[in-house]
Amino acid sequence: MMLKLGVPSKGRLMDKTFDWFGARGVPMGKGGGEREYLGAVDDDAVQLVLLAAGEIPRELAAGRLHLGVTGQDMVRERIVSWEDRVEELARLGFGQADLIVAVPAFWADVRTVGDLDSVTADFRARHGFRLRIATKYHRLVRDYLRHHGVADYRLVDSQGATEGTVRNETAEAIADITTTGETLRANHLRALSGPPILSSQATLFRSRSAPWTDEDRAALARLRRRLGL
Repeated sequence: MMLKLGVPSKGRLMDKTFDWFGARGVPMGKGGGEREYLGAVDDDAVQLVLLAAGEIPRELAAGRLHLGVTGQDMVRERIVSWEDRVEELARLGFGQADLIVAVPAFWADVRTVGDLDSVTADFRARHGFRLRIATKYHRLVRDYLRHHGVADYRLVDSQGATEGTVRNETAEAIADITTTGETLRANHLRALSGPPILSSQATLFRSRSAPWTDEDRAALARLRRRLGL
């Protein structure tokens, strides 16, 4: 039995993950040929599995991965009661982004989530339907708005360019991940003031659902020592 470690299969997240492990004495890289979904790692007790970052939370929750690197936003959105299913071992210091609610920049009177609550009721009275918020993060956004007492809205699923939904008139506001805010400004949107829904970064998670043998636990302890965790 080997520890299965899932890491993002492409792009900046993959490169930064390889760099992070390599800098701590555990070199890894992509495989090749017919088994390119498997990577290579300098640890005989670890099998490196390359997956889309969005698939890693599902595999951790199902126990098909022992360890995985993905964003905190994806784990908290995609795993119900996530703290019961996975454990954060290390925040890796890259892939930082904030999950925010943004409204059209010309909504001068809407600055906070409290202002949004007032606007939603007025919007429904005026237009006859609930204000639409486009997002990929239904669970996180719904919990956040419930916590702040916002009720008169409808979440609209967005799997493409969420920032464009307001311009395309398929939503009145959005909730999405942002890093610099440049894309928001380019689409004439403004984030609500105050703390974000979530500040996320790439994180190494341990599955609580995976079958952990004594050998697996010993292998994880060795890996953690090598990584300085």
